[in-house]
Amino acid sequence: MFRRVRALTVLLLLFHLPACAPYFNQPFQTSRAMLGVPAPESEDMVNLPPPKQKVVAAVYKFRDQTGQYKPSVTGANWSTAVTQGATTILINALEESGWFTPIERENLGNLLNERKIIRSTRAEAEAITGKKQPALPGLLFAGIILEGGIISYDANVVTGGAGLRYFGAGGSGQYREDKVTIYLRAVSSSTGEILKTVYTSKTILSQSVDFGLFRYVTFKRLLEAETGFTYNEPTEIAVKEAINKAVQSLIIEGLQAGYWNLENPAAMESAIIRDYLQEKEDIQRSDIQGQLQEERRGLIGASIAGGGMLYRGDYSNPVVRPMGELGVKISTRNNLSFDLKFGRGGLATREVFDLPVNYAELNLNYNLFPKLRHTPYLQVGGGALATDDIFSDFGTEGLNPYIKAGIGYEYFLTNRIGLDLNASSSYLLNDTFDEVEQGRFNDYFWTAKAGINFYFGLYR
Repeated sequence: MFRRVRALTVLLLLFHLPACAPYFNQPFQTSRAMLGVPAPESEDMVNLPPPKQKVVAAVYKFRDQTGQYKPSVTGANWSTAVTQGATTILINALEESGWFTPIERENLGNLLNERKIIRSTRAEAEAITGKKQPALPGLLFAGIILEGGIISYDANVVTGGAGLRYFGAGGSGQYREDKVTIYLRAVSSSTGEILKTVYTSKTILSQSVDFGLFRYVTFKRLLEAETGFTYNEPTEIAVKEAINKAVQSLIIEGLQAGYWNLENPAAMESAIIRDYLQEKEDIQRSDIQGQLQEERRGLIGASIAGGGMLYRGDYSNPVVRPMGELGVKISTRNNLSFDLKFGRGGLATREVFDLPVNYAELNLNYNLFPKLRHTPYLQVGGGALATDDIFSDFGTEGLNPYIKAGIGYEYFLTNRIGLDLNASSSYLLNDTFDEVEQGRFNDYFWTAKAGINFYFGLYR
């Protein structure tokens, strides 16, 4: 039994290992101050092709407009959900992009007061010395004004978790995703025209994982151990990443509209710009979670699969036998699809019988997310199996009809080819397959298989 507990604990550790990076970077001592880390995925903005001429841009304010406070399960929390310094983050992004010359406008009063002090000091020096002092250079004026802000903060957009315990040993994990949305617009200083408006969003992940062991190892000896970690993605980094993406989007949208130009016009075909345009096209066909929705199935498809069959009936000690099948699929534009399958496998016990079987079945599938790259589905259907060729036995005593129900999961490797995993239970409509009639229920069998679906053409 203790070996089972150890094996279960190892499996749980392996299952949660990809999420355990923070656990292996625990701070055991204080750290020194360091430079700010760059936001993930900011390379696309920094590596944009250089402009023909930088754009002078003014940012008066770019602030939190959500009014949201941090979510709390213990009571009121008066800390704001997002940073109040988004203006500074935007100015930093404009500098890093290499496309803008940002000028100070957020604290314009301080700048004007300082210029007054300089003029007054120079005037006094000129009156005392009689030497003319140089004039103060004029302020730069902006070609565009950047407006907008943090418009939305949605807490608990997605939540979930999983756990498993066995005889006092096990673990669990929970996660939560919030979402922050940024709007940014460019306004012409000369005409007041709104040139472009873009918006971006970024999810903010929080997760916790814990493991524990509570077990009597010997008489009057209790072993108890627990460990775990909690990770919260920094909100400031998420906001910075969303702002960087908005700046990149504004630059490329302005290029397409002709508001500014590249130093090398041929750079419009660069990989960064092509990737952005493809992302923009894909996002028009995506759901609220950013998952691409498109037609991935055609009217007609073919399938091939292999797996195992397990007999469950009046005899004990069943064993798994391999199976294989070929099929034809008919898909609709909505959630439904049909399968016609022909296969060969085996049903057997360890000592009594080992019978090869042929079967044919017709199934109705309900795909939960038919336009996503991956979808679970529910399956019901029916068919018949025989211990010899099913066509020669059709209508004779060798035919054993059954009904079935199952679940499956299909993941599309391409828009025509899907990897299909399926598990089902088939209930025979008579109790004569194993030539023993006893108990309240008929014989039945389990099937688990993996296969490939290929679709001929796609719906448009």
